[in-house]
Amino acid sequence: MTIDTLEDLYVEQLKDIYSANSQALDVAKAMAEAATDTGLKDALQAGADGIQAGIDALEGIAARHDERPSGEHCKGMEGLVKEARAHALDESFGEDATRDAMIITQYQRLVHYAIAGYGCLAAFAARLDLAEDVTALKECLDASYEGDRTMTDLATGGINEEAQD
Repeated sequence: MTIDTLEDLYVEQLKDIYSANSQALDVAKAMAEAATDTGLKDALQAGADGIQAGIDALEGIAARHDERPSGEHCKGMEGLVKEARAHALDESFGEDATRDAMIITQYQRLVHYAIAGYGCLAAFAARLDLAEDVTALKECLDASYEGDRTMTDLATGGINEEAQD
């Protein structure tokens, strides 16, 4: 596919973030299972639910444009997922809190990709006068920011302190 217009770019990036979310979902669930802090487990499960909600929203947006959201493979998220598995799930840790701190680190890397993707898509949709898409994308963006803030609060609220001891 040749990307000639902003609309072409918009559709291509919808497919990219759809692929990114699809890849991130499984590792987010796995990190929720591996986490030992109850608050972190709950936040990661909420994050996985949010990723699924994003997938559902992207499917709806794509359908409004007579597009299928699949067909693209996000190599950026592939790398982030590989790193999350290697560093948060497959690594050996002496202390549970240290693993939890690493899980937060890796999850935030995933969510920052989503923030960038949703932010760009919302800007594209606004320029293309796609009000319904803008609303859905901003909801996904806001949820991603909230997930990031929750992880920061968990880290600074005690998990990093526990990992330090």
